[in-house]
Amino acid sequence: MIFYNPAGAPELACEQCGCRWFDRMTNTCYECGAEVTPQMQAEFEQALKDFQANGPEKE
Repeated sequence: MIFYNPAGAPELACEQCGCRWFDRMTNTCYECGAEVTPQMQAEFEQALKDFQANGPEKE
């Protein structure tokens, strides 16, 4: 799950519990242990690229 912080930058959150903390050694959520899938990583990487290219969204 990708959400956007108040500055407009994307942040990755766990698909299962919504936690934003991940163990980078095991590629899992600290709260529930759900795996960060390659698809989730790719979607987040794309969101970061979009943010870098376009800057924060203006409302």
